[in-house]
Amino acid sequence: MVLAAGMGTRVGADGNKVYLPVAGRPLAAWSLRTAARVPEVSRIVLVYRRGERGLAGELADREGVAVEFVEGGDSRHGSELNALTYLADDIESGAVDVVLIHDAARPLAGPQMFSRALAVAREFGGAIPALPMRGAVTADLSAVPAATLVRVQTPQAFQARALLAAYRQAERDGFDGTDTSSCVEAFTDIGVRTFPGELGNLKVTFARDIAVAERLLSASTR
Repeated sequence: MVLAAGMGTRVGADGNKVYLPVAGRPLAAWSLRTAARVPEVSRIVLVYRRGERGLAGELADREGVAVEFVEGGDSRHGSELNALTYLADDIESGAVDVVLIHDAARPLAGPQMFSRALAVAREFGGAIPALPMRGAVTADLSAVPAATLVRVQTPQAFQARALLAAYRQAERDGFDGTDTSSCVEAFTDIGVRTFPGELGNLKVTFARDIAVAERLLSASTR
């Protein structure tokens, strides 16, 4: 599941930032191309912003990636719910055993991170890449031990049936989580494990991030 239904207002884009050119390709193209190279990934669902089905289709066609399309919701949680509802029959039948979720705005996550997330999720239930936060402070400005807080990234992965059940229960309860793991932790008892994230796994959020991503992608062999 590649999430591409955000706004991109902080990056300064007039439209959706995932279609901005970065190192010769639209930002979202990098994530689609990476997902297509992961042997364990059998299907790619691109979650597009309402009104952008044409842009999403053109992107997939131009990159030559086989993609299924789902219209996003009004929030990240809503977009994930829409995609899980679309996949529900195959999840319930067991045809889809793990769902991997990745932000289209993270173009530098490599295939090995996708594979690691899937392997950890299959073993434990859920997988989240994380990096320790350095120099964090609390609201009263007292220092927080470095090991206490982490910065999470994507790709994340979760066992599919538990994930679908969590989102269905969240819908019944009117719960709209800030991220996938918050919903999983609220409505399931599966184990969610962290694995080492990568400093280079940049999320393009601000205009300066585009220049950084350009340099890193241009220097890579991807």
